[in-house]
Amino acid sequence: MDFLTQELNDYATLHSNVFQSDILAEIERHTHLKEMMPQMLSGYLQGQFLALISKLVQPKRILEIGTFTGYSAVCLAQGLTTDGKMITLEVNEELEKPVNAFFKKAGLGDKIEMRIGNAVEMINELEDSFDLVFIDADKVNYPNYYELILPKMRIGGLILVDNVLWSGKVTQEPIKDKKTAAIHALNQRIQNDERVENMLLPLRDGMMMARRAF
Repeated sequence: MDFLTQELNDYATLHSNVFQSDILAEIERHTHLKEMMPQMLSGYLQGQFLALISKLVQPKRILEIGTFTGYSAVCLAQGLTTDGKMITLEVNEELEKPVNAFFKKAGLGDKIEMRIGNAVEMINELEDSFDLVFIDADKVNYPNYYELILPKMRIGGLILVDNVLWSGKVTQEPIKDKKTAAIHALNQRIQNDERVENMLLPLRDGMMMARRAF
């Protein structure tokens, strides 16, 4: 959900220029033609935000939880250091072949490693320390992903969590569905977590930013 009017969204888009590539348009076309839920795509404005944040952080290690068709991964990879690597986790094995083809076409085949399987299990197996993490997967597990990944963040590392406003449902009381409850629980947990400094931005469907302070 976009909370801006279409006119304001278009204006913001026209005045955002961090990363341009034909591959982004190709991924967007593919997503709308081939996927049942194309609205899950990050899209131009959010993609530009992710690319800018990555360039500011200059991460050596990035973790993405929820690859989908690879749009956000391509954007996040723009800030990687010369020797940097990105791991992106996805549960849908049918996406592996087309997404890896997009990564290769974007010149990122040796920078991004896509892993297929259960994200909770895969996070537990990770031994890397991460500078930047983007969470955009199944909402019920949002609190689990956060708690699993925070100890693997370097001090000063940044966690980004998408869809934290969930079309405004997080403000409705009482909360009746599991996805909304999990997102609200995560927002509350981060707000009260002394280990991080955080800000919730009303970008698109809401973006939580949490910097590990210690």
